[in-house]
Amino acid sequence: MSTTLPAPTPVAPAAPDASPRTYLVKTLGCQMNVHDSEHMAGMLEQAGYVAATPADAAAEDADVIVINTCAVRENAADKLYGNLGRLAGTKRARPGMQIAVGGCLAQKDRAGIVARAPWVDVVFGTHNLDVLPVLLERARHNQQAEVEIAESLQVFPSTLPTRRESVYAGWVSISVGCNNTCTFCIVPHLRGKERDRRPGEVLAEVQALVQQGAIEVTLLGQNVNSYGVEFGDRGAFAKLLRDAGATDGLERLRFTSPHPAAFTDDVIEAMAATPTVMPQLHMPLQSGSDRVLRAMRRSYRAERFLGILDRVRAAMPDAAITTDIIVGFPGETEEDFAETLRVVEASRFSSAFTFQYSPRPGTPAADLPDQLPKAVVQERYERLVALQERISLEENQAQVGRTVEVLVAEGEGRKDGATDRLSGRAQDNRLVHLALPPGLAPQDAPRPGDLVTVTLTHGAPHHLVADSAATGGTFAVRRTRAGDAWAARQSGEDSHDHGGAGDACGTGAPAGPVVLGLPTIGLRGA
Repeated sequence: MSTTLPAPTPVAPAAPDASPRTYLVKTLGCQMNVHDSEHMAGMLEQAGYVAATPADAAAEDADVIVINTCAVRENAADKLYGNLGRLAGTKRARPGMQIAVGGCLAQKDRAGIVARAPWVDVVFGTHNLDVLPVLLERARHNQQAEVEIAESLQVFPSTLPTRRESVYAGWVSISVGCNNTCTFCIVPHLRGKERDRRPGEVLAEVQALVQQGAIEVTLLGQNVNSYGVEFGDRGAFAKLLRDAGATDGLERLRFTSPHPAAFTDDVIEAMAATPTVMPQLHMPLQSGSDRVLRAMRRSYRAERFLGILDRVRAAMPDAAITTDIIVGFPGETEEDFAETLRVVEASRFSSAFTFQYSPRPGTPAADLPDQLPKAVVQERYERLVALQERISLEENQAQVGRTVEVLVAEGEGRKDGATDRLSGRAQDNRLVHLALPPGLAPQDAPRPGDLVTVTLTHGAPHHLVADSAATGGTFAVRRTRAGDAWAARQSGEDSHDHGGAGDACGTGAPAGPVVLGLPTIGLRGA
């Protein structure tokens, strides 16, 4: 059910001296959802809203709260309705507050969200992000909930205004939707068939991001390496990597998530030959059993998967490879699970996102026989996690002694204040906590967006420590345009409008309105 709506109009204040209405966007899900939330924030700011301050965002104190939902995992609905239940009391205490629900679960459950949580004002889907400001205004005017779910993509999200959460690193969508038919995954049903952007549009957005200060860009797609299928060029993704990587001023290019079945050697060659493409790969395994992979409709087998990893490491010996794995798919035997353990041991992943299978209504796997008992799935899951924790620790300990360049990030290290460290990502995307030299003046400290060269001194399963500076060892700061852009945002000097289509901007508003609820590795399903 879709209707033609007028273009978003600014929200008129109640009186000439009234403050603009504030907003908060909360994100549950993968990197695609995080980027969609940036579009939602951009549209709201174009319509006259302002981001809640970090303190107000933490307290969920805003005039409009948007929840961008996920439908991939079993607890997605629990997370949504838990949030909504908590916000019901907040809304009663705050006259005029509005709550909107968008994203994959909204696309799936539709009007059922309002039926279950009648205090919700707006429900919109994955195909019509652009209607959010209009639906909010309509709900305010009509004093009733507005639900609008489009059955197909109305506006390519990348043409929408965007409030970038980071000025030093950004996402660029190269496609939306997915043509695969994995039996466990509901994403194609909710996101639709794959739609590819033209290469020139992608490169223009990358260039715009870099011109505004970003030095790292991540290309996004539900099946990123099948890019080009819509316009008939199966080599398009490798070409895009080379062309985007050549953008003047770009220092780091990443992408997520590829599908093993479509991963070709020309992509490996492009990664190895393009200095700005980082030595990092997220390659979803899902299962190491060929029998289970067939039941999942994953059109590759374990040996092909391992062969890809071998070729990637031959071309980029220092590449860090991460993955997704599902435990307890219907009919999985102990022998099948043993095959998964074998492939994980052979793959030497730097880290893995591991999930217990949960049936998703509307997927073929939900109706398969031999759904496994929870206790069996839990026991296997714990064995898999223990194996991967050991491998992650061994792989990270093997990094000790290496000198790496770290892109300092904002908010990566939860204990940075207590440990007097900064945090960021090495080129291979490993998380690094780094010490500063004793007596370093505050004005000389690295800023988010700056690059710091340090030597790794300790490895743990989920992070690395570089305390070389604390003992007079390696420590060199390269101040960057990205650090300058971060500093300008902090001082409010970079404010500019959101008026242009595809605006890739950040704003002078306080950072922090998007709250992440799940890991930010792109997930194909669980």
